[in-house]
Amino acid sequence: MTSKLFLILVAMSIQISAFAQIAEKINKEAQKQTAYSIKLCKHLHQNPELSFQEFETAKRMATELKNAGFEVTSNFGGNSVVGVFKNGEGPVIMLRTDMDALPIEEKTDFEFASIKIAETLDGDEVAVMHACGHDIHMSTWTGTVRTLVALKNEWRGTLLVIAQQAEEFSGGAGEAIEAGLFTKFPTPDYALAYHINPELEAGKIGLVGGPVFAGVKTAEITVYGKGGHGAYPEKCIDPIVIASRIVINLQTIVSREISPLEPIVVTVGSIHGGTRPNIIPDEVKMELTLRYYSDAAIEKTISAIKRVSKSAAQMAGMPDDKLPNVFVSPVETPPVLNNAELSKKIDQFASEIIGAENIVETSPAMVGEDFGKYGRTPENIPICLMWLGSTNSDLMKQLNAEGKKTFPLHSPKLNPDYEKTIETGIKVMTGNVIGLLSE
Repeated sequence: MTSKLFLILVAMSIQISAFAQIAEKINKEAQKQTAYSIKLCKHLHQNPELSFQEFETAKRMATELKNAGFEVTSNFGGNSVVGVFKNGEGPVIMLRTDMDALPIEEKTDFEFASIKIAETLDGDEVAVMHACGHDIHMSTWTGTVRTLVALKNEWRGTLLVIAQQAEEFSGGAGEAIEAGLFTKFPTPDYALAYHINPELEAGKIGLVGGPVFAGVKTAEITVYGKGGHGAYPEKCIDPIVIASRIVINLQTIVSREISPLEPIVVTVGSIHGGTRPNIIPDEVKMELTLRYYSDAAIEKTISAIKRVSKSAAQMAGMPDDKLPNVFVSPVETPPVLNNAELSKKIDQFASEIIGAENIVETSPAMVGEDFGKYGRTPENIPICLMWLGSTNSDLMKQLNAEGKKTFPLHSPKLNPDYEKTIETGIKVMTGNVIGLLSE
């Protein structure tokens, strides 16, 4: 063994030993903050607000940061709230939480269940619920910053935190970046976030060293035809038949044109055409959701969608000036790609806090999350989004024995184990931050 390698191993041993001592302090302080965070979570759960309407929620997040000693900027890029806490020279760590709720009527038995009714941006009245865990995210985030401030003698550096609007619409992250999140405030060396996972037991953390959430694009296909009486189809060109052929042929893009090793989803979620059973319409509209991890694969998929749509219309005899219009929305949610090196560090720190047996290697998911936008800026910030297990362990065992599944995200019956989930989240995230700042 060379002397240089020996010194590196000694230094690593000292660092691990020092962090183990800090871990005890983190666990004790996090336990103190859990009761406050649970109370906050119940308040937030009872008072959910829709995307782009998180006015009172944002005010509460700003108040929490001010009370913790942060420099606070409200209404940043919309309703988002940014906080900065400087504690000497050192790295900059970003912590993000989302704030918005969903237009879902809650059907749980919680005494703090939401009964809120709100008006959407389109003017419709809907029931509102935190059915995606954002109430837990905010409470864990708040408990983490309070714990970090209480333990400020144990670390040096800067905390950049953001309570972000409109994650469900994939608008909040992009608007915060465009408003100058990484130019008007310290540029992070790392960015971290949580998302609850009902398929994991509370007390556990799910980690992926690479792709976590898929990128999302939406597309609209307008299929043109030659309308007329349903009794005289020979005098018409039926766009419903063309659209049906397109739907069937789209299924072969993933199965025959994209590598089986490349995750891609092409789903036609909406199709509308016609008004009466005896009228062949002039056009049909279809809406698609596209999910991906590779930019090259999604571009190949979009090209194939255009080709398939054009060919189906030409087969039906439509002229070149009436071929389908394929519109891909410029608004997209990029994939969340965890930095592999950062994920390894998080694994180490989290293991010191809650034990290696409680760190679960999870598989990528095809749902979307706009946290990925923070990792695709010119600053090239390493990001890591962790799954936060949220189902009570006894309930999980019972459901497994009965062959049943937990209520998923966006379910009106989503029933997390709030206390265990929040306590674990505060402990692990605090440990992550102090670990990174102490390197």
